[in-house]
Amino acid sequence: MIVPFAPSERSTVGIEWELQLVDADSGDLRQAAGTVLERLTGPDGPHPNVHPELLLNTVEVVSGVNRTVGGAGHDLERAIADLRPITDSLRIELASAGTHPFARPAYQRVTDKERYATLIDRTRWWGRQMLLYGVHVHVGIEDRDKVLPLIGALMTRFAHLQSLAASSPFWGGEDTGYASNRAMMFQQLPTAGVPYMFRRWEDLERYVEDMTRTGVIDTFSELRWDVRPSPGLGTIEVRVCDAATNLQEVLAVSALTHCLVEHYSAMLDAGEELPRVPPWFVAENKWRSARYGMDAILILDDAGEEELVTDTVAEMLVELAPVAERLGCAAELADVQRILDGGASYQRQLKVAERGTLDAVVASMVAEMRAGHPL
Repeated sequence: MIVPFAPSERSTVGIEWELQLVDADSGDLRQAAGTVLERLTGPDGPHPNVHPELLLNTVEVVSGVNRTVGGAGHDLERAIADLRPITDSLRIELASAGTHPFARPAYQRVTDKERYATLIDRTRWWGRQMLLYGVHVHVGIEDRDKVLPLIGALMTRFAHLQSLAASSPFWGGEDTGYASNRAMMFQQLPTAGVPYMFRRWEDLERYVEDMTRTGVIDTFSELRWDVRPSPGLGTIEVRVCDAATNLQEVLAVSALTHCLVEHYSAMLDAGEELPRVPPWFVAENKWRSARYGMDAILILDDAGEEELVTDTVAEMLVELAPVAERLGCAAELADVQRILDGGASYQRQLKVAERGTLDAVVASMVAEMRAGHPL
């Protein structure tokens, strides 16, 4: 099976951010996406930057194709500004994080679309647990031959991104002991989690052919890997990050992702060998990151060298500073240092819960969403 890749302009960027619809009075999730999207629809049709998702408690805001992370952020801001009058009138608050602290999966309703019904029918109990929210970053790739080497290199740093973005310590009202419980839940879907690390595009095509022929998938988009090609868009899509509670952290982690892809792309252009780690180290790093978050000690190379995630990220910020200048995202990349200094979202949520209740955690998520930055 041929999987055509539509090349994009190099290092263009787009961001997708899944938002929770939270009842302003109870703090629980509202099954109101249908009403919100209907009221948002104008004479020209549905809003181009606000989309439905699997569950009716969710809307997704998406940017257009941009040259800078800041430009993508402005698209997201405008989409949220368009949502606010509608959600405010319905007494709905917008919030986000990798999970909702106390909502129960059994009470959530699925959007009435065939592909979602098929997913739930196939995956049954696990599919109904997908009460999860993420941020997806697309980076344009100008040459198909770069895609798989770049993904291989990104797998040496994807767990660092997961640690920085970790925002899902609670599940169904319980403290899970994980920084990103979303990471552990989402990988239960049969085509989600760590990607296969193919070296040749033909091997990817063989895999897609096998999965299609045996009925595992109908379309490429059903491969829900943490990092995947998006052939129709001509991008690499990094999907490993929990949804952030605020725009500043969305853009900070997006800038780091953007810079990593461009950095490795430039290495390829210079004829340099890209880093790789064995798949067993990739899997271990994913678990360590999900469990320990900012305190994770991650495996760096095939020799098994290890380093605290915060130390590696601090080194990355220095190395990638010239790349960020070229890409126009120096300010957003600098905000990654704020996460290193002040902690990730899961740490803030746990502190709020120590002083209060899970209702207070939801209130803090709502407040950070409105403020646009960590509180």
